[in-house]
Amino acid sequence: MWREVLYVALTAVVLTALIQAFVARVYVIPSASMENTLHGCTGCENDRVLVDKITYRFGDVEPGEVVVFRGPEAWTSHEFRQARSTNPVAGFVQNIGSLLGIAPANERDFVKRVIALPGQTVMCCDEQHRVVVDGKPLDEPYVHWQTGTSPADHEPFAPVRVPEGRLFVMGDNRMNSTDSRKQGGGGVAGTVPLENVIGKARYVVFPKDRWSVVSDHNPQPLG
Repeated sequence: MWREVLYVALTAVVLTALIQAFVARVYVIPSASMENTLHGCTGCENDRVLVDKITYRFGDVEPGEVVVFRGPEAWTSHEFRQARSTNPVAGFVQNIGSLLGIAPANERDFVKRVIALPGQTVMCCDEQHRVVVDGKPLDEPYVHWQTGTSPADHEPFAPVRVPEGRLFVMGDNRMNSTDSRKQGGGGVAGTVPLENVIGKARYVVFPKDRWSVVSDHNPQPLG
């Protein structure tokens, strides 16, 4: 009886590990950098987001998509990482919780929105305090401004030409996101290698009252 239960449990864990390694994975959103698109804070009921790991094997990353990626070496602060207990049992439980998407991962992973692609030039801001890519202002309905702040508080940054094979990313919560503008000192050093992209954030799957499709609105004007 107990052998059968153990076998079923181990099989479930192995299948879950394979699915999350190659198909899709649930991540716990640990910070407020992507508010209000993705909810996360210390001591609250953080969003769990399903990340699709297959899409970018067959297609390209597009502006406006929310991606999870491994932090480049130049990125010093992290989002998903959580220290593991030195107790073997507690550490094992933490790892299983991370695998199932009910606890933060022990990895240098980040979640941000793609703003500019390789070869594009991004800067902030124009006269209306909008981020500009290749001379054209972005349409960003997903940006969250905290109480008492507005687009006029957008921190300006000099034009950055995104190198080939890299992305310029930013958080939706512009006043509370450490992203390509600052990580690694900002500029080119703040861009993210395409090879570091893990997958595309698709759905908020928990809590129930937050179920939703993650917006991938393209902020760049067509044509």
